[in-house]
Amino acid sequence: MAELVDAPGLGPGASNGVGVRVPLLAPQNFFYIWTIFMATAVETLDKLARRITISFPIAEMQSEVEKRLKVRARTAKAPGFRPGKVPMKMVAAQYGYQVENEVLNDKVGQAFSNAANDNQLRVAGYPKIEPKSGSDVAEGNLAFNATFEVYPEFVVGDLSSAEVEQVKTDVTDAEIDKTIDILRKQRVHYHVKGEQSAHGDGGADQTAQNNDRATLDFVGKVDGVEFAGGKADDFTYVLGEGRMLPEFEAATLGMKLGDSKTFPLSFPEDYHGKEVAGKTAEFTIVLKNLEWAHLPEVDAEFAKMLGVEDGDLVKMRNDIKDNLEREVKGRVKAKTKDSVMDALVKAVEFEVPQALVAQDAERLAEMTRQDMAQRGMNVKDVPFPIEMFNAQAERRVRLGLILAELVKANQLQATIEQIKAQVEDFAQSYEDPQQVVKYYFSDRNRLAEVEALVLEENVVTYVLGKSKVTEKILPFDELMGSNQA
Repeated sequence: MAELVDAPGLGPGASNGVGVRVPLLAPQNFFYIWTIFMATAVETLDKLARRITISFPIAEMQSEVEKRLKVRARTAKAPGFRPGKVPMKMVAAQYGYQVENEVLNDKVGQAFSNAANDNQLRVAGYPKIEPKSGSDVAEGNLAFNATFEVYPEFVVGDLSSAEVEQVKTDVTDAEIDKTIDILRKQRVHYHVKGEQSAHGDGGADQTAQNNDRATLDFVGKVDGVEFAGGKADDFTYVLGEGRMLPEFEAATLGMKLGDSKTFPLSFPEDYHGKEVAGKTAEFTIVLKNLEWAHLPEVDAEFAKMLGVEDGDLVKMRNDIKDNLEREVKGRVKAKTKDSVMDALVKAVEFEVPQALVAQDAERLAEMTRQDMAQRGMNVKDVPFPIEMFNAQAERRVRLGLILAELVKANQLQATIEQIKAQVEDFAQSYEDPQQVVKYYFSDRNRLAEVEALVLEENVVTYVLGKSKVTEKILPFDELMGSNQA
């Protein structure tokens, strides 16, 4: 949002001393118009903070306002007058405040931009414009103080002592077998234990076991009193998935259809139900239905379910391996990139413009708010203190500046060949790769995202070639973030 300040000496439609509000614009958005202005020397307020004073004649301001009002008068409308025939006094009364704001905005903007260029200043974020008064302001002039930050000057020096961890993970037959088991479990269906079905009756053991699906009634009491959420009828869960507390599952194991059992259950201190957290309850459960899990056989029909049209099991395993290797490649890249970024943050020290940090923190807060809203959460009344995003924002800004310097100093810009190769790599995981390629190349913004990704990879490759690299073998399960058992 534009920051507004009051400027004395001008008013809507007349120079009657009423304040004008000046919207503050980003330097790259200033409109340039010819005007006379003056800028004082740059004052250093802090390591990155600077201040300059800009001024220009009120007469120049008024002259430009009159010109723009005359242009506006050509199409101005008012009751009782034809378009373009409205008296200038009425035009000034109707549009004067708006036009004065526009002109003042342009004058201050041009003055600040020229002053920054003349002094070779790289302005970071938005300047804060405040009106200036006093004996040092020339009569008939408007003066403003512009306070702002500049980008830090730094170089990325010798990286030979920087330590980077490069991750490596192999995809073996064991990982393929685990993935096949997961795919089978995703296609599980259940039969009642003890009843004959197309796949049998579940075997001789008719008691509740891990992977069985149990349906039961339960009631829990603390000190003989039922508590909220402690009672349910026809409650269904699969044993061994960890959905229920361990004591509850342990009590269910070994039960037969129709069995009833009473047992104590201790809730953890950090249990989400504050009413019972840290307390011991007495539960009674009644097993009403018990079903065993039937997993599909790994055969031609299973392969066809996974999209292998001819049911070839060798092709199915190869497809699974290709998909796993593609996923592993992406995660390995991400972990290595994180290690490179950590090393750069440690290796290069400089002051970060707080204006840029504040802007990025705002951006992160808004992204979080939108993400929560998309998940169906009501974020209208949820507070989002900007401070909670400051550390992340500062790291992002710092890395952005370091990467920009590395790219500039070492010609690491993304080439069109690299961008095309990256898009084609993305496309390989889709049924119609050519359609994906067309999707990216039809939109400049999408291509810009790919370009940024390639640029990061160029930096990672450069740093790996300059730093002290240690290879780390990371187990597949750890890389994927689950044991996949």
